[in-house]
Amino acid sequence: MAERPIFIPCKDAPGMVKEIKFSIPWHSGFAPIQKKRNIEELHAAAAKAGYAPLLEVSSKSDEKAGRHLSAFHLKVHSDSAGDIPLECAFQGSKVFERGGPYTDLFEVEPKVAKRDPRLRESGRLIRFEFDGSRFPLQPMTVFYDWLYVCAIFPHREWLKKRLDGEVHYAGFTDIEFNPNKSVNCQARSCALFVELMDEELLERAVSSPEKFIEIMSTSSRQQLTIEPYQQLQV
Repeated sequence: MAERPIFIPCKDAPGMVKEIKFSIPWHSGFAPIQKKRNIEELHAAAAKAGYAPLLEVSSKSDEKAGRHLSAFHLKVHSDSAGDIPLECAFQGSKVFERGGPYTDLFEVEPKVAKRDPRLRESGRLIRFEFDGSRFPLQPMTVFYDWLYVCAIFPHREWLKKRLDGEVHYAGFTDIEFNPNKSVNCQARSCALFVELMDEELLERAVSSPEKFIEIMSTSSRQQLTIEPYQQLQV
């Protein structure tokens, strides 16, 4: 068994996203069929609780929209580096006690950026810096959310048609996300994007990092400490 979450757009939830965890039978292994079975188990458990349909947001998704919304598929614009993979922007913007940001990671493959040894050897993470703007560690996912929302903002009309068309998704999942090991999740960020769009806050949110941080700080009523953040992968 394993515990995995679903993410539901919700204006009244901290960070505008409600997270609900389900215990499901877990099919271990790296084969695509095992990933698919785990997705089916999670979606079936959620459906029994009244949350259906759900969209898997990852490269493992059966749906085109879910695959296209995967963070490894998305790029963000940097004034200094042009369009770069979201994962590279995230990793290369980390500032530690003894180094960073390592902006040379903007120019490598996402998997290489994530495994760069400097990210583990430079001490405590203290903030993020991207295109001259500083992002705090609180709320915990604010920088990753900013990158993700900005990355899919140009495609908002395409996304709105698919999310508000014949299928209206109750929430989003990412079967690779383990809340015991990681903080940031593309499915959560996708749910946030949908809620910002529904509340007509999207344009204001992407107008500047300061506006985005303000909106997310206001909506995040939970007071989270930095220490748990440091113990997980970011």
